[in-house]
Amino acid sequence: MENLIKIYCRNTDSYISVPGSSNLIDVYRLLKDKIDFEPINAFVNNKSEALTFPLYSPKTVEFLPVTSASGNRTYIRSLCMMLYHAVASKLPGARLKIEHSLANGYYGTIDMGGSRITSPEVIKALEEHIRSLVEKNLPFKRKEDRTENVIEIFRNQGLDDKVKLLSTLHELYTVYYTLDGLSDSYYGPLAPSTGILKTFRLIPFNNGLLLLGPDRNNPSEPATPQPQPKMYEAFTDYVAFNHIVGIRNVGELNSAVDAGESSTVINVSEALHGNRIAAIADEITRRFRKGEAKVVLIAGPSSSGKTTFSKRLAIQLMTNLVKPQTISLDDYFVDREKTPKDESGEYDYESLYALDLEEFNRDINALINGEEVELPYYNFANGKREYRGNRISIGDDTILLIEGIHGLNPELTAQVPDRMKFRIYVSALTTISIDDHNWIPTTDNRLLRRIIRDAKYRGVSPAETISRWPSVRRGEERWIFPFQENADVMFNSSLLFELGVIKDRAERLLRQVPHDAREYAEAWRLRGFLNYFDSISEEFVPSTSLLREFLGGSSFKY
Repeated sequence: MENLIKIYCRNTDSYISVPGSSNLIDVYRLLKDKIDFEPINAFVNNKSEALTFPLYSPKTVEFLPVTSASGNRTYIRSLCMMLYHAVASKLPGARLKIEHSLANGYYGTIDMGGSRITSPEVIKALEEHIRSLVEKNLPFKRKEDRTENVIEIFRNQGLDDKVKLLSTLHELYTVYYTLDGLSDSYYGPLAPSTGILKTFRLIPFNNGLLLLGPDRNNPSEPATPQPQPKMYEAFTDYVAFNHIVGIRNVGELNSAVDAGESSTVINVSEALHGNRIAAIADEITRRFRKGEAKVVLIAGPSSSGKTTFSKRLAIQLMTNLVKPQTISLDDYFVDREKTPKDESGEYDYESLYALDLEEFNRDINALINGEEVELPYYNFANGKREYRGNRISIGDDTILLIEGIHGLNPELTAQVPDRMKFRIYVSALTTISIDDHNWIPTTDNRLLRRIIRDAKYRGVSPAETISRWPSVRRGEERWIFPFQENADVMFNSSLLFELGVIKDRAERLLRQVPHDAREYAEAWRLRGFLNYFDSISEEFVPSTSLLREFLGGSSFKY
């Protein structure tokens, strides 16, 4: 008698019985008439799994489209392995490194014999090779073996970065994938086969190439590249620093930790932050002395470290004999009942139009012209803007510091002359990679910071922070990211060592997310990601570090 197991499908809100040892593809085929998309992966008991995942006992399953966050990650990871296959086939001995999400795609480089390959003809040939893999519909085969055997496989393929990483993890067994006889590893599931990955482009970009996956809003078309020269410069600047320090990936970071060099890595990274902030302060001062840059606008996404950056910049400006006067954008919120609402009918406090732009511009211009202004105070308890006699004026040696997510939006300061503004974009551009084919998304770094901060200072559970994150990200996509290239300068708030420092605290918090919560899938993914890092004690992190804004122990008041 055939052994049947019962599967609950969230997509159809129904149960289905399938033979034991069926996989997720088998389940989907039975239900596809009731599901209006072709899945690329699935949540199984709230954990992300490949569609080839076998089912031996009752499970709760949710199939995911490429437009979902998890589905998009699976799609891009699979494309990356296909790109690696193309490089290994067309350019034997070349080293592919996929470095960072950039310009609406994923920036990578190919090095061979000390030279960077940038030829449009070569990149076109690589794209054609990937399309041939799509036509062949080859399977991505998930395998697991003793780590010592996997290390030998990677060593034979010249993947020294993966060899170093696995050597520092001390795991007995390691999961890896094969495609047409070529092996690679990724920290998440891949697509079942290459045939599903029809939508992509591979184009030359700066000193490398750009891999473009499906457009989130129109997944049948590849994403459109967005030129980001300032972001690219900020990113490559820190990559060069990593090369000088000799820590370009997690394997090298773990090796430094094992060698007892944590304090040195922390001190050098913090010194770099100090130098960058000093250089920004010097440029502001230079323009200020010319009668310009009297208003410094500091913007950036959630948990990028804007607040501590602002405080450290203020100190550096004072050493340049410039007096900073801080103004909070929050105090210019309109009364609550006038706040715009989002698609779900909730107040949208991240909207630019949640601010009284007319009064803000009027006050800033008055201050620049030497007039006295009574600053408003926003009472969050009753949702009203109040005036409590806080009258200020600024002297010839005073500069205005304004921190807020809309700082780079031209409409915020439309009535303030451009020469009077200096715009700074702060973001945590994580420049260290797990290995050559696995980068660390900036959003993951910021989400982990926010989980720690929300739990410590706001009494918000990790599950609640994770549940709010998609809404935060939508707000950033609408109100922050489109304007980041307006910045006069970009500051990278990431620290080479920080994921090792926050690892233990973040893992403890992530374990608090209940297994039956929808947020468990993200918590589980982040826990797996943090497993790559050796723990680093925070005792060497100085009290002025941007990381202290999230960990606590800062010498600044917030």
